[in-house]
Amino acid sequence: MAGGWSRDGAVNEQIEASIADELARLKARRSPVGESLTECAECGEEIPEKRRLALPGVKLCIDCASERQGREVPRGGFNRRGSKDSQLK
Repeated sequence: MAGGWSRDGAVNEQIEASIADELARLKARRSPVGESLTECAECGEEIPEKRRLALPGVKLCIDCASERQGREVPRGGFNRRGSKDSQLK
């Protein structure tokens, strides 16, 4: 499908790039890095050993992590195309 001045497949490439960027952002946010803490960084409670082994680099206990997940604000994707239709949504 031709898209004016763009080459064939350009729209699909933009969609795939947006998906790849979002997946990379989610992986970076979800996977802790480094050595796990033995005590929670927020409340100071001990983090169970099974949690530390399951999530290497974990910094929060289960209670603090679930509380923090409830505070997350969903955000929109990137508008790579810049068309009028995508800006009106």
